[in-house]
Amino acid sequence: MNPDHPHRHRGRLGVATTLLLAHAAASAQTAGGSLDARISAAVQPYSDAVAGAIFYSVPVGGTSFPLIVGWLILAALIFTFYFRFIQLRGFAHAIQVVRGRYSDPSMAGEVTPFQALTTAVSGTVGLGNIAGVAVAVGIGGAGATFWMILAGLLGMASKFTEVTLGVKYRDVHQPAGTVSGGPMRYLSKGLAEQGFPRLGQVLAVFFAICCVGGAIGGGNMFQANQSFQQVVGVTGGADSFLAGKGWLFGVIMAVLVGLVIIGGIKSIARVTEKVVPFMAGLYLISGLVVLFIHVDRLPWAFGQIFLGAFSSEGVVGGVVGSLIQGFKRAAFSNEAGVGSAAIAHSAVQTDQPVSQGFAALLEPFIDTVVICTMTALVIIITGHVDAGGLTAQAGGASGVGLTSAAFGSAVSWFPYVLALAVVLFAFSTMITWSYYGMKAWTYLLGESFVSELAFKLLFLAFVVVGASMGLGPVIDFSDSMIFAMALANIVGLYFLMPVVKRELNHYWQGIQSGRITTTC
Repeated sequence: MNPDHPHRHRGRLGVATTLLLAHAAASAQTAGGSLDARISAAVQPYSDAVAGAIFYSVPVGGTSFPLIVGWLILAALIFTFYFRFIQLRGFAHAIQVVRGRYSDPSMAGEVTPFQALTTAVSGTVGLGNIAGVAVAVGIGGAGATFWMILAGLLGMASKFTEVTLGVKYRDVHQPAGTVSGGPMRYLSKGLAEQGFPRLGQVLAVFFAICCVGGAIGGGNMFQANQSFQQVVGVTGGADSFLAGKGWLFGVIMAVLVGLVIIGGIKSIARVTEKVVPFMAGLYLISGLVVLFIHVDRLPWAFGQIFLGAFSSEGVVGGVVGSLIQGFKRAAFSNEAGVGSAAIAHSAVQTDQPVSQGFAALLEPFIDTVVICTMTALVIIITGHVDAGGLTAQAGGASGVGLTSAAFGSAVSWFPYVLALAVVLFAFSTMITWSYYGMKAWTYLLGESFVSELAFKLLFLAFVVVGASMGLGPVIDFSDSMIFAMALANIVGLYFLMPVVKRELNHYWQGIQSGRITTTC
């Protein structure tokens, strides 16, 4: 490669930017630490207004139910019936696709089906699988686990639908062969085909703006902030050598993230295909050790889950409260219907959009049915939560603290393993959301080297900001942006369901006739 090629200088620019941001953040902290408060005060009125609208809740059965969760679950239910339980009928075929049986490196695209899957999974598997599940079962009792699993299974149909469309309507840029896809593309192009070009363009722009905001906040600052807090917690808390040095942790994370995102989706995919199996395996093995230690309590734990799902005495809202907490956690964790995963899957090497739709339906299964359920089981089996909510043994802990207490009660040093898992989960989420945000950014501002570089530098800068500052309202605003993406995305999915059904029927006919064959 030409040493003067602009790609050679991206890393150094990114490091320089993050060091400048680190210095600014450190200066702000030493100046009295009031910058956080000033920013929060300035942002909070807008954040509260947006979050209040996106997460608007109605009272149901004695507890509040966010309408956005109903929007996501209803869509998942509709897609499940419309495609005749495709998540069950196509599960075995999905595994074959991910194994590369229907992939050909000579096809248009940048990554393999397995790399696309791990990239998308890395964007959803994060702190919600650890802290969010603990909150759900802490409030909704053990029964929330049952409803969480059910919602995860339904969400598989949503992923199938949006990813199939993402690949079908993607743009392949020649001669480089790079790919741009996702809801921005199928909303604008797909709805134009249906005779609604203006609606499609409005929804696509709305989605892209929300995606940029969500990537910088929830997919970046929140991850950096929470992983820093967890590392400080296991290294001595207030006495930790990192205490008060969020900027330093942020610089380290920014450099690591920058080294990966420099190379685009191919570089991100090469990292996620190694990091995701490792971090998921580390977490699941740790969970299995805890379950093995308490194996005699497994029947009781499953009994608590079923008992709590249908007779949640002592839980706020009873059965309805348990159902809402389970559905909420599944919807917030696997992001089925949000549309983000379609951006990663669009880069896959294939000429069959439906094949990648099958691969994508495995994501909610991995994220929610496997990883979230493991967290819930560990908390329940160690006696920290029963069918009716928190027990005395929980000691008032919640979120990551509750999960850490559950792991630590079985093996004293497991909280350190959990801290490593949190950092890996956060890191993988950040590199994937950098790609989501960049593709939304370039959709709005145009595909160019300068446009991509500008977003990457901005993203790295906010890694440091996120680790350095307590930007509560900013994170609330960003979470709202992520779920606002679902408002535009699902409207488009309803319009384009018949397109997916035609693609699916054509694909099955190709499999049965031998026109579509395995490559190995």
